[in-house]
Amino acid sequence: MKKVILLFFLFVGLYGSAQLNHPKASPAATVTQEVGFTTIKVDYSRPAVRGRKVFGNLPDGKKGLVPYGRIWRVGANESTKITVDTDVSILGNTLIAGTYALYAFPEENEWEVVFHKNTTHWGDGRNNYNAEEDAFRVRIKPNSKAGFQENLLISFDNISHNVADMIWSWENTQVVIPITVNTKGIMEEQIEKALQPGPSAQTYYEAARYYVEQGIKYPEALTYLNKALELGGDTYYFHRVKSLAEAALKDYKSAIKSAQKSLEIADGLGKDEFVLMNQKNIDLWKGKLKD
Repeated sequence: MKKVILLFFLFVGLYGSAQLNHPKASPAATVTQEVGFTTIKVDYSRPAVRGRKVFGNLPDGKKGLVPYGRIWRVGANESTKITVDTDVSILGNTLIAGTYALYAFPEENEWEVVFHKNTTHWGDGRNNYNAEEDAFRVRIKPNSKAGFQENLLISFDNISHNVADMIWSWENTQVVIPITVNTKGIMEEQIEKALQPGPSAQTYYEAARYYVEQGIKYPEALTYLNKALELGGDTYYFHRVKSLAEAALKDYKSAIKSAQKSLEIADGLGKDEFVLMNQKNIDLWKGKLKD
């Protein structure tokens, strides 16, 4: 009996050691993008075209890999997942911070993109998908992609402090999904807190610089910059941002004066880039005074 048991385990051990871990036909990938104070991460698999028709139907009526009107997992293997660490807005819909499965219903002229709360489905989800578990759906018009994309690619582009485009590219098709983050709201809260108990010159400067970069609240920016200069003394970058705020308010005489001060300090410190930027603006604003 002991010999039988020993032979059994020997057989199981040999059989188990003979198993091969094949590489996936659609390898896993992760793309992470910071947008303002928000981090967006997408985990997905990257199927390849391999000479096949991807979206829609073939001329003979046979279906492509992703037929029109059928749910698609936006990848392969398990469901594609998007994670956001703050609330974001997608075409007027709020996606609360968390992780969601991404699905789509492709059509020739318009896609329905689904942000789905259930992230446990494997495969395309047709057997278990329940529309009641959707966070929401949005409609997107697909674009023809310039250049051929062999493997599905999910990427981000057109990134600013407040928005970014999530882009799906495969074969000759591209889908662009705009995502808006609440950087402005988060920054306003930070500024309000930072300016309460005895702020430093640098704090005043950072608040003003943010307003100028965003093209908002120029009078408040000037107030903060004057405070920064009062507390921190003359610096080329304080005067530089002050000149930009003054020019935005069309006070070109003051803007030229501030830019000249910034230029002189920068020149003394060997900051050639700031010398050139200030001189360019001085010339521009002198032209404005003549208009």
